[in-house]
Amino acid sequence: MNRFFYSVLLYLLSPLLIVYLAFRAIKSPDYRGRWGERFGLTRLAPTDLLIHSVSMGETLAAIPLIRLIMQSHPELSLTVTTSSPTGSAEVRKAFGDQVQHCYLPFDLPWCVNRFLRQLSPKWCIIMETELWPNLVALAAKRGVRLMLANARLSAKSAAQYAKRPQLSRPMLQRLDVVAVQTQAEAQRFIDLGVPADKVTVCGSLKFDLTITPERLTLARDLRQTWGKETAPVWVAGSVHPGEFDAMLSAHKQLLAKWPEALLVIAPRHPEQFAAVADVVANQGFEFVRRSDAQAITATTQVLVGDTMGELLTFYGAADQAFVGGTLIENGGHNPLEPVAMGVPVMVGPNHWDFAQITQMLADAGGLRIVSSGQALGDNLIQYFEQPALRQQAAEAGLAVVEANRGALQRQFALAESLLARQTA
Repeated sequence: MNRFFYSVLLYLLSPLLIVYLAFRAIKSPDYRGRWGERFGLTRLAPTDLLIHSVSMGETLAAIPLIRLIMQSHPELSLTVTTSSPTGSAEVRKAFGDQVQHCYLPFDLPWCVNRFLRQLSPKWCIIMETELWPNLVALAAKRGVRLMLANARLSAKSAAQYAKRPQLSRPMLQRLDVVAVQTQAEAQRFIDLGVPADKVTVCGSLKFDLTITPERLTLARDLRQTWGKETAPVWVAGSVHPGEFDAMLSAHKQLLAKWPEALLVIAPRHPEQFAAVADVVANQGFEFVRRSDAQAITATTQVLVGDTMGELLTFYGAADQAFVGGTLIENGGHNPLEPVAMGVPVMVGPNHWDFAQITQMLADAGGLRIVSSGQALGDNLIQYFEQPALRQQAAEAGLAVVEANRGALQRQFALAESLLARQTA
């Protein structure tokens, strides 16, 4: 399939995009507005630099890089786009009206053309793997210099690209700079057709996660507010449907030994907040929803984390954490967030989106891989029974984070080299 047939297919499927938005809007109010942005119909001011991240995780990684660019180039106007409401919320929280913000339109040629015609950017930085054939091709045609920052490419994704070389190869070869996370991923990009001189191994921006003293204090205060200073507390973060039962099964194992134990369960997507609360209620747990602002009591067994922007604080208020999207075939989420808050972490076997980070943490002893709710419960119990072992794991994870900092400066240097290039 080449880009022409890809675009034809997208046009044929475009009515389903409306159905998709309507379906998401039923589950999440955040999808009920701003549809015009999804089709490039919003009015935008011209910009110098376009930066695109996908959702919350990519946006959080991008924010320090964006801040460095803004500090070094106050003369530049910036537009930051995302694809999800959670990413949008992070952009607005971090930058307010300092940057222009909207959703990236669907990759339909007329949507992307209208979007780029209004913005007329000179440069574009795309985060991680959010590559769209029409966006890349039409931007390059306009002379926009393109950088793929914090790039990651799993073996599974590389195999998918390799199956469609007429579509993927021209797209990848149009990139001017690829700041890749690991040497293995660099080789995958090169094997797919990216010239080796465009690819630089920089490490992951996620290692440069900054934990402020205020965040640590907030986490300690939250634990004290819960009245669970001596009780076992753990967080199941970014969990998906298909993992809820496993989390609750593990917690039942803990409650059998420590009736005062508390589980904080935080779904990955806001549209799952009500669903997880229903599952918790149906299984007979005594629980409260964070959004209700009810007090945690001595008999509270589960706190449903149905708010946005608090997960990092929840991790810091806990003794252990599980990071979701890994007991199902999703690819996982960032295990460095709980690790950076000084918490040992567990994940399931399906963590290919963070394969090297997971392996580094596991090799150091800061992370354990579990295959089921039963195995998760067994490991939680072991760490709660052996606080010294738990502390050792926490310190091992923190050491990995500290040893791998520096990706931010390396990727910023590449961004500077991109900005030094004039548009065609």
